[in-house]
Amino acid sequence: MVERSEFHGTVGRTFAGGEPWWPPRAEAPEGAPNVVIVMVDDLGYSDLACFGSELRTPHVDRLAAEGLRYTNFHVTPMCSPTRASLLTGLNPHLAGVGHVAHSDSGYPGYAMELRPDVSTMPEVFRSAGYATFMVGKWHLSKDSDQSAAGPRHSWPCQRGFDRYYGVLDAFTNLHHPHRLVRDNSPVEIEEYPEGYYFTDDITDRAIDMVTELRASHPHQPFLLYVAHGAVHAPLHARAEDIEANRGRFDEGWDALRERRYRRQIELGIVDPETRLAPRNAELNNDVQAWDDVPAGERALFARYQEVFAAMVERIDHNVGRLADTLDRLGELDNTVFLFTSDNGSSREGELVGTTAYYVHLLMGDDIDADRARLDEIGGPTTTPHMPRGWAMLGNTPFRLYKINTHAGGHTAPLVVRWPAGLGERRGELRHQYTHVTQVLATLCELAGIETPDDVMSGRSGRSAAATLYDGAAPSGHDEQVYETQGHRGLYRDGWEIVSLHQPMTPFGDHEWELYHLADDRTELDNRAEAEPDRLAAMAARWEELAAENQIYPLDEGTGLKYLVRPLRSAAYSEPVTILAGTPTLERWRSVQLIWFRGATYRVRFGDGGYSAGDRGVLFAHGDQGGGYLVHIDNGRVHYVHNDGRGRLRHLDGGPVPPGAREVVCRTVAPGGGSWTVALEVAGEPRGEIEGVPLLYGMAPFEGLSVGRDPRSPVVWELFERFGANRYSGALDRVTIEPGEPAPDAPVNLMGLLRDIGLRFE
Repeated sequence: MVERSEFHGTVGRTFAGGEPWWPPRAEAPEGAPNVVIVMVDDLGYSDLACFGSELRTPHVDRLAAEGLRYTNFHVTPMCSPTRASLLTGLNPHLAGVGHVAHSDSGYPGYAMELRPDVSTMPEVFRSAGYATFMVGKWHLSKDSDQSAAGPRHSWPCQRGFDRYYGVLDAFTNLHHPHRLVRDNSPVEIEEYPEGYYFTDDITDRAIDMVTELRASHPHQPFLLYVAHGAVHAPLHARAEDIEANRGRFDEGWDALRERRYRRQIELGIVDPETRLAPRNAELNNDVQAWDDVPAGERALFARYQEVFAAMVERIDHNVGRLADTLDRLGELDNTVFLFTSDNGSSREGELVGTTAYYVHLLMGDDIDADRARLDEIGGPTTTPHMPRGWAMLGNTPFRLYKINTHAGGHTAPLVVRWPAGLGERRGELRHQYTHVTQVLATLCELAGIETPDDVMSGRSGRSAAATLYDGAAPSGHDEQVYETQGHRGLYRDGWEIVSLHQPMTPFGDHEWELYHLADDRTELDNRAEAEPDRLAAMAARWEELAAENQIYPLDEGTGLKYLVRPLRSAAYSEPVTILAGTPTLERWRSVQLIWFRGATYRVRFGDGGYSAGDRGVLFAHGDQGGGYLVHIDNGRVHYVHNDGRGRLRHLDGGPVPPGAREVVCRTVAPGGGSWTVALEVAGEPRGEIEGVPLLYGMAPFEGLSVGRDPRSPVVWELFERFGANRYSGALDRVTIEPGEPAPDAPVNLMGLLRDIGLRFE
């Protein structure tokens, strides 16, 4: 007899063997509403027309006109933490996800997966009789758990979703997604069809899930979570949507920001007394005046925003498709439809933007290379992100950006539509302070679901359902703690303390700013010196909440948390053999083979060795955002490296003699951020090249494939000629042997980084 492991409340956990276990599904309350949550990645507060934008969002505007707009809704300043709070109702650190899921340092607030002892929204709704569906971005599993080895305990279907389709990672190439997952299995795709676009695809799948359910069961309600990968970088859009926005942003961010602010006042989104924050000038966060942007760069900068706008407008189009489907089914009016964003607009393109998102934060800006690729921006051959001036525009009228605990980092638009429940309350505004931690409890109340004890225990978010019916009703949320990458904040009864932390500087009360949001919503009048007692009391309260919500340790900026991994991760640096025909090795797993080190790749041909005329890719790692491959063309073996900026480095290894059994590629990391690459054929050296840029960080973003270069290619010219470029002959295997870390690899500096970090404790 199989014994169940411990489970909490009414929501099951797992069998001892690790497979999900569920209690019998209850019948949902009669007439229970459907629930649809659409969450957009990195959408700014003002990026919808119904929140002041010049962008064309008629379908979301229609939801707003037939529902409510929450003008004082808050999330966390980063994506994974917001998603954790949405699904659990907990503050993000208490849910285990205090930062984005790309580390595993061992601290409970930074476990980078959802707590196993707290029920999630889909678990709660599923146990109440709902079908539970999700499409899009998950980003709530450790990156090290996303390969075929798992474990899968923090994947969507293990946390309550009946069906899932999307990407487990933080983002993807919207034209050629690096790794789609359906339910619990990767979808092995070689080449995407012409015109493929991820935003359209996940909407297609969401519609399929809903229509298939309704055909199968006449009235079972459903929970659908649509988590768009857009408008997160890389900024990718359909060519026709980009063209429709050409020239619309040539006047620049300053003029457009002023216009959005005026429109927000007209719409009632902000009070007429609310002041527009001046152009961001904070250290390492500044934005240049549009008039000071060199004339030769304005077209480049405008192009980034044209692509961003195209992405937003395509999301809106797909919201319309989904709403129209629900309307055709007769389901729309009894659907609680929420539309929001996971954080403020992103400044990750920094001062001048980039066409090489995966590598630019580590390799620096190269505006000449960006300018040379202007016409490609938004298409499949670049991985762009916009200058932070456009993020400032997106966060109008507030200060700063995603990651910051100032208002620009966590104030988000929220649209709620539910005619069956709200009656004639259409087009109204709600100005109460509300928070993403309240969403789960609110939806449970609206659906008539009794919230399990384990969901309510320690919960920071109370139901805000009363605010749906009454614009003067208290939201039940008068206190909220914030922390992201060392930035700290606390909202309490209309007052706020907040800090802008500079990496590698001491933490302390000297960082705190104090604002009375009731008459200074855009955080312009710092009252820290005028009211030291209030400041001290709120700072002390922040410390209490930090302890209660497992926020410590704070990130001092050394990067150590990205280096600390559990002992089990050592296995990922061992040699690995990949047989021909094996599905692509997952992204993070592949990177461990080359992270700040070289490697030896031994390509073994099949029986009889190489045959004259055979051609194609022997192995490929990466994509248009950065990568490398070894291929044979016209009987000659080649190594090609793409630095992510479109520049290729090439080593011609000469002819491969018939019958040769092995090709070897060796890379050595001597330090200084470079590789030396050499080729051997049948034991014979065939040359080397030095100074090949080492790829690290988020590049290569696509995993390692043997015998082909699927999806987004490393070399676009080869893709245009041969597609995925499958090897035509007999290929047996590739064995990868990781080399020694470079002398200046971060792993060799961990002791020093710990010592540096201790100075700022």
